[in-house]
Amino acid sequence: MNDIIKTMIERRSCKKYKSEQIKDEDLNLILEAGKYAANGKGMQSAIMVVVQDKETRDYLSRINAKVLGREGIDPFYNAPTVIVVLADRNMFTCVEDGSLVMGNLMLAAYSLGIGSCWIHRAREEFETEEGKVLLKKWGIEGDYIGVGHCILGYPDMEYPEPKKRKDNYVYRV
Repeated sequence: MNDIIKTMIERRSCKKYKSEQIKDEDLNLILEAGKYAANGKGMQSAIMVVVQDKETRDYLSRINAKVLGREGIDPFYNAPTVIVVLADRNMFTCVEDGSLVMGNLMLAAYSLGIGSCWIHRAREEFETEEGKVLLKKWGIEGDYIGVGHCILGYPDMEYPEPKKRKDNYVYRV
C-alpha cells in the first residue's frame, strides 16, 4: 500500500494534546498542503487563519464553547494550535472548498506525527458579534463563512483502532 493511502486509512482524531507548540517547519508544511486542496473552478475560496497566541486561542475556545452551550470547557482539547478555515460565502462551493482544505490539513499533520481534529461550530462562531470582531481584528474583509477549526498538537494519547466499516458503504452499479 502506498504511503498516501496508508495515511488516509490510519489517521484518527486526536483529543488529548501535549502543551508543547508544534514546530514552525511542520506547521508550514501542513499549511502548504491546505493551500493545494482541490477547489471549485480553481477559485481558492477558502482561507486559513493560524492561531497560536494562547490568549486568542483561549478566547476562540470560549466563543466555541458558548455556541456549543457548554461554557467552561475547552472544545479544542488543549491543542496549542488552531487553524480556522473560512471560505467566501459567495462561491457556490465554499463549504466543499473549505472541507477539502480541512482534510488536507489533517492528513498532512498525521503524516508528520502531529495530532489533529476537526472542531465544528465555526459557522455559528463567526456569525456572532464576537466572531465578527475577531475577523475585523485579523484584517479579514469580505463575506466569509466559518467551515471548521483544525486543531493541531503533539498527541498525548494512543490512537484508537478504526471502527469496522459498514457493509453497505459502497454500491457498484
